[in-house]
Amino acid sequence: MKRLSRLLSPLLIAALVLGSLPAVAASPQTDLVGTAEVLEASTIQQDRERIREVLAREDVQRQLKLQGVDADEVKSRVAALSDAEVSEMADRLDQMPAGASVVGALFAVFVILLVTDILGLTDVYPFTR
Repeated sequence: MKRLSRLLSPLLIAALVLGSLPAVAASPQTDLVGTAEVLEASTIQQDRERIREVLAREDVQRQLKLQGVDADEVKSRVAALSDAEVSEMADRLDQMPAGASVVGALFAVFVILLVTDILGLTDVYPFTR
């Protein structure tokens, strides 16, 4: 019995080690998150918050109503924007003169919603069909 145990033990160990290698090799490798990626994500979050603040202003809400756009619909569309679109919209907000912020912000929202509507991602304006 001891002799059989001495013979089978190394074989069983080898079989278990070799059997577990494909599982170890197939496991996904996780990468470390770099500082630049964290800062970029933080910047995108700040841009989204700044756009939400502009849209929450009373004069912007009034202008949206005058143009026939539901403010809740705009908020949901802004929340669905990609990171690149959010950065572009925030850059446009930065480039606008101080007195034209409402009209410029509304124009930027209108253009972004129009482009996403033409691409078929949204359904805001009926004239794009």
